[in-house]
Amino acid sequence: MPVIDSHAHIFPADFGPAPAGCDPATWPSTEPNPDVAGGRFLVNGPMRFPARAVWFDAEQRLAASAASGLDAELLSPFPAILNYRVPAEVGRDLCRVTNEYIAGLVAAFPSRFYGLGTVPLQDPDMAAAELTEVLKQGLAGVEIASNINGKSLHEPQFDGFWAEAERLGSAVFVHGMPVPSDRLPGPAGATFGVGAEATLGAAAIITGGVAEKYPGLRISFSHAGGGFPLVLTRAQWFWGRTWNDEPPLPEEERPEAAPWFAARGPIELARRFYYDSLVFDRRAIRYLADMFGTDRLLVGSDFPAMTREQPIAKTLRSMGLSDAELADICWHNCFRFLGVEPPKLSW
Repeated sequence: MPVIDSHAHIFPADFGPAPAGCDPATWPSTEPNPDVAGGRFLVNGPMRFPARAVWFDAEQRLAASAASGLDAELLSPFPAILNYRVPAEVGRDLCRVTNEYIAGLVAAFPSRFYGLGTVPLQDPDMAAAELTEVLKQGLAGVEIASNINGKSLHEPQFDGFWAEAERLGSAVFVHGMPVPSDRLPGPAGATFGVGAEATLGAAAIITGGVAEKYPGLRISFSHAGGGFPLVLTRAQWFWGRTWNDEPPLPEEERPEAAPWFAARGPIELARRFYYDSLVFDRRAIRYLADMFGTDRLLVGSDFPAMTREQPIAKTLRSMGLSDAELADICWHNCFRFLGVEPPKLSW
């Protein structure tokens, strides 16, 4: 059974010089890492990230995929380079460098690599205009953060971006991105912090009007939307005042729910979208399958930021799912999310 990794990151080995007028300190660069064969440091502001060659070397990437039992990867930018703090024009230049690199890999290795780019959402109008260019390059859509410089994805300023993504049929991958906070100890940022932000990103789209206003959107959420699937049942109760996803009470019987009145409940809206099953435990995956359906789940690894399960989808295969359910999660759902036909494999 073929498998595609829907959550796998990459960045260019060389970002080139900072564009004219750009503070070089805000432009990412890479430097050789003498301690790791073929490795480099990604330097981005105060960050100095040690990266193995698999982060940017296509041949090593393909070898790692084969070793994990993968047939294809959906490449998306390393979230650390989604920099919405720089001026919009600089952000656009950085997006274009990243997008051209990923598009080049997709063109060089068709059916092995599929790609998502990125757009400068610090200027939503500019981001909307860039979507067309992203799709022209052969990419299937974009990755965005769960907040844009702390701004929620449901705020009206992003309506034009969502409208254009729906019009163009662009896939949108929402990746949890913590914002600076002293609420958690430092090491918890990569665990609870990412999960909390993934929750807020999904909640903003489902309960903030985006899903209702743009019903044709194709969205997937990293890490299954963090804690969103579990809190979703609470949101459903506030909407309908019933348990177990039962039909809502008449509006006159739930006047205190007025802010939540909507034609469709949050669970129904949430089931429109896709969720990677990178939750590390079969019990959590079972909950996701029960809540959303196996036709809404994807295989994801966060590779190479995290090590892949060996072989990929090992836990999924151990859960007693039918062949059709496994085929959906491991292969078909990702292409439905992307809006493209799956390849006919010949290897």
